[in-house]
Amino acid sequence: MHEQTPADETPGAAVTELPASAPVAPGAGKDGSGKATGSGASALPMGRTRTAAVAGVAAGAIILAGATALVAAGSLLPLPESSRSLPPAAAAVPAGASVGVCPGPARLLEGTEAGTDAQFRPESATAATTVTAAVLSAGGVVPGSRLARLDGSGAVEIAKDPGAAPATAPPQELRAGVVADKPTDQVGVLSANAVANQNASAAAAMKYTAGDGDLQGSAAASCAQPSNDQWLAGASTTVGRTSVLALTNASSTPATVSLELFGPGGQIQAPGSRGLLVAPGTTRSVVLAGLAANQSQLSVHVRSAGGPVAASIQQSVLRGLTPGGVDFIAPGTAPAVRQVVTGVDIQDPAGISALTGRPGYGDAGPSLQLTVPGASDAVVEIKLYGRDGQKALPSGGVVTAKAGAVTEVSLAGVPAGQYTVAASSDVSFIAGARMSRGLQPGQASDVAWVPSGVRLGSQHVVPVPKGGLRQLVFGALDTRATITYAPITADGKVRAAATADIAGGTTAAIAIPEKAEESDVVGYVVSASGDAAYGAVLLGQDGRNDVSALAFLPAAAGQETVPVRLGY
Repeated sequence: MHEQTPADETPGAAVTELPASAPVAPGAGKDGSGKATGSGASALPMGRTRTAAVAGVAAGAIILAGATALVAAGSLLPLPESSRSLPPAAAAVPAGASVGVCPGPARLLEGTEAGTDAQFRPESATAATTVTAAVLSAGGVVPGSRLARLDGSGAVEIAKDPGAAPATAPPQELRAGVVADKPTDQVGVLSANAVANQNASAAAAMKYTAGDGDLQGSAAASCAQPSNDQWLAGASTTVGRTSVLALTNASSTPATVSLELFGPGGQIQAPGSRGLLVAPGTTRSVVLAGLAANQSQLSVHVRSAGGPVAASIQQSVLRGLTPGGVDFIAPGTAPAVRQVVTGVDIQDPAGISALTGRPGYGDAGPSLQLTVPGASDAVVEIKLYGRDGQKALPSGGVVTAKAGAVTEVSLAGVPAGQYTVAASSDVSFIAGARMSRGLQPGQASDVAWVPSGVRLGSQHVVPVPKGGLRQLVFGALDTRATITYAPITADGKVRAAATADIAGGTTAAIAIPEKAEESDVVGYVVSASGDAAYGAVLLGQDGRNDVSALAFLPAAAGQETVPVRLGY
């Protein structure tokens, strides 16, 4: 979650090759009468004058031909060594503070959706929103870190700045700074300083729950690193569906945001989607129905110039008077030829079929949404990996996703369980999955969106909100992967790690205990080895239809470098 404001252009000095020059022969001029003129010329008889003129033209032609030959010959010779571009050198970039922006509580939209600027009214009386954060130690010390509101108020200090760390230090026991279930009423920011020029390993997550009202259900979101380019998939602006895009600028630089919108029919040209100013330390909320109304599937490409922004979409469903769920859509991975979504929970297929066949419940079942931003259609192969291996899709598993549009692939008919969805193509695309909980029409249900996730590496910090049913879900694609996961407890200790050996082409779900050694479990340190593996946290509520998911954030990078080209 390293905050950087990228430059407008690729780093490195531009290399300019200067063309070879050649002397230019003076041209012969003429006066107004057409007679030859020249500096210091004396009067000559007519015949001699014509002869001299012809000789002069011939001499000029010879000089010009010679100059042209010199230029041509010079172009064939190798350039001087000093004018060649050198291979780019890697220059180390000093590590900066890690920043994660947590969405604020879910709010009911107030007034009409005709405009795009959102206004809110209070949510239900039972709603509660909390944030859980963890910061890992480095070199035996926990980096200076805190959790605060966007305006800096209400700060909770996780750890004091330890000062300069020694360049070399003996291995130390891993510890953590923790904030567990801190109540919040607005956007929050987790910040952690670098230690020994290394980015801090830190992450946070928010959780919203409500037992009544139109926003009944649960929602969860990771506190994402601000970015100048991000994709969000899964919004809807049809009747009864509300999508509000929140753009938060936690930097000190103004951000100018432009949105690209993609629906089932292609890219949507929306007046008012460009040049959205987000001032430093503010959040701007945009009602997506005011830009793209009546879209059953909607993907949003958020790009900002100047300061980076954190983007999320509050998505809620109301079927008549019956709450249909609430969640926060988080950015997924950038467009790529392979996308993986982990933690997709599918209910009983017979119950889903009966429910989605009723009017107004067509989007109450699980699905995968594919968005192709380029100009070429994508032939996408979809594989579904469950506990016992790969499961067949009713659609056959190969679909054509149209260029510049959103394509929805139903996951109905798949046996109940937790799954990893892997999609691949020869054309870059983005992906996100929808899952639901609740099979009885007329009763409150819930819905969740899972973005495509990153491949697991070393020391991912995975915060886990307290309360309810909690699971770690891991998926391995082709061959076997080994996952180690160590609990982080509320007392700041990182407990002994457990190991899961996951066969290729399967998904494993691991129940998260409430406590480890008499202290509340509030997160995990997760590492993976072997084949490509992916992970997510699946959240539920005992006795209720609540469901939400958290994709793992990237692990903290080591010392960053940028390529620098030398030349002139």
